[in-house]
Formats: sequence, structure tokens, C-alpha cells
Amino acid sequence: MSYIAPIARLVEQFRRLPGIGPKSAARLAYHVLKMDTSQVTALAQTIVEAKKRVGYCSICFDLTDTDPCQICRSEGRDRSVVCVVEDPKDVTAMERTREFKGLYHVLHGSLSPLEGIGPDEIKIKELLDRVGQGVQEVIMATNPNVEGEATAMYIAKLLKPLGVKVTRIAHGLPVGGDLEYADEVTLSKALENRREM
Repeated sequence: MSYIAPIARLVEQFRRLPGIGPKSAARLAYHVLKMDTSQVTALAQTIVEAKKRVGYCSICFDLTDTDPCQICRSEGRDRSVVCVVEDPKDVTAMERTREFKGLYHVLHGSLSPLEGIGPDEIKIKELLDRVGQGVQEVIMATNPNVEGEATAMYIAKLLKPLGVKVTRIAHGLPVGGDLEYADEVTLSKALENRREM
């Protein structure tokens, strides 16, 4: 579909966002055009302000507007346990559970030789530097895909000689899921991670 130039540029900017296809981008563009000018200005200013103020924590590499971040500064967190995740959004997901009381380490990706992402492209060295500071357990909470599994195994091999306990979050069937719809890998992980009742 052809748009006039200003709308076409707006649609193209929205299409650059992850998960936004051409129809969603057009819907967002038309929604923005219907908004009051003050609302559009507020939206634009909020985006610019977030981009300027948000950076990475110098300890865990999560997104933050203070350094160190709120979690790393907290006196109530267990500093002997570090949960390793791939992305800042994973920290948010883990925090929603309200179960984990330790610290985090954000890798900013996973090992993927096909995409040219090796150990130097993600925050593995920084994790190893942290381990010498009283960390007794590292929980690998990378994604349950080929890259996430490879990253977890690679890091575990680096950490084991340092005398640190390395654990992996369990993977398997989601609550409410049906066996008939589960793929083979999910079912095998569910069997592998079974526990006594």
C-alpha cells in the first residue's frame, strides 16, 4: 500500500520495532496521527528521555537509571547466588516470580557461532570476574534453545574449576499444557528434570 511520504516514514520507523509487521506498523502510525499533539509530544519526549537516562549497571549489566542498579544496591539480596540470564527482560520475568532473592548477571545475548557471536561478544568475562567476590552458586537461566543450552554448558565448564556450584533452571511442560501438543525436546526435558513426589 502506498502512503503519503510522512506516513510512509512513520510506518517504516514502527516496522523497525521487533514483532511489528506492516499492518501493525500502519495501525500504530494511524493511531499516532489521531492522537492529540500534546500526547504525541509527550510520547516522543518519553522515548528520548528513556534513551538518554537508561544505561547498563556496571555490576550486573541490567538496564538501570542509577549505577549500580537497585537490585545490586539492595542489602536484602543474597550476594552468594547469581542468576545468569540472556537479556534485561529476563530479569523482569524472574523478578515477577518473587521467588529469587539473589543477584543477576545479564549476558546480553547467547553464544551463536553461525551469527558470529562468541564468548567475547557477551558478558562472560565480567561474570567470571564477579565469581571471585563471594559467589557460591551460579544459576544458569538462559533460554531453552540450542544457543541458550550451549551458552549454559560453556559457562558451566568455565566455572566448575573455580569451585562454584553451577545449577540450571528446570525445563519442561508448562502448567496447564497438554502432553499431546508438547514437542519432543520439551517432553525429554520434562522427563530429565523429574523429581520425587
